Amino acid sequence: MQDLTEQILELVRLAATDLPADVEAGLRRAVEDEQPGSAARNALETILKNVEMARQESTPICQDTGTPIFYVYYPLGWSTRKLKEQIRQAVARATALSYLRPNSVNALTGKNTGNNLGDEHFPSIHFEEVEGDTLAVELMLKGGGCENVGAQYSLPNSDLGAGRDLAGVRRVVLDAVYKAQGKGCAPGILGVAIGGDRGSSYYGSKEALYRQLDDTNPDPELAALEGTLTAEANQLGIGPMGFGGQTTLLGTKIQGLHRLPASYFVSVSYMCWAFRRRRMAVRAGQVSYA
Repeated sequence: MQDLTEQILELVRLAATDLPADVEAGLRRAVEDEQPGSAARNALETILKNVEMARQESTPICQDTGTPIFYVYYPLGWSTRKLKEQIRQAVARATALSYLRPNSVNALTGKNTGNNLGDEHFPSIHFEEVEGDTLAVELMLKGGGCENVGAQYSLPNSDLGAGRDLAGVRRVVLDAVYKAQGKGCAPGILGVAIGGDRGSSYYGSKEALYRQLDDTNPDPELAALEGTLTAEANQLGIGPMGFGGQTTLLGTKIQGLHRLPASYFVSVSYMCWAFRRRRMAVRAGQVSYA
């Protein structure tokens, strides 16, 4: 089996230091929507300068390099045990090279491991066997500030007048955005899962964040709701970093999950403007990044 430690290290470096093109394009469009000289526009212009400098200097885009979340899609014949070892080695090396800040802290003792390695869940690694002969590794670095303003709702919610339908989903998602205000480092991107149990719903909301900002949901109802939520969130006046303005969200991505009749969960994963995600594909020994 091919040793991919070096290639995964490069994946981590790219995720931490080089903002994806679709996210940068969204930020540049947002600049044009804000008034010249406004705090909102100044914040976005500063963000974009930071993005350019991080890319040029190969330094982290944000001081909080977040939780490394890996989704690994592997063909038959690959060892998940060996892949996990290689991912963990790459994460430790990326930390030593300062692409990642040491972020893994024992919840009971408060001790930082110093290398971003902890128990089975840090870094977070998910495996799924797929057809074909291509191995894909998707990585997202999710900062603590935006993770703190994520939310999960159980419908119906009488306080918000939210029933068990897409109108109710709209109400609770907008409530989550409103409560976040500037704490999630807006402009943000939402990953939303409708359904599942409490665990799979949060899992699905993060999975949705791997979609490109400019793609279209294949479900017409969810595609319409994605557009509605982004447009209405941008009417809340929260704006970049909470300074007010037109751009509170860059986009919303939703997926529906099956659920038990007794449960109707809506999970919202909020991603900050530093939407650090990258993908690595391996086929016939050749590696590519996107």
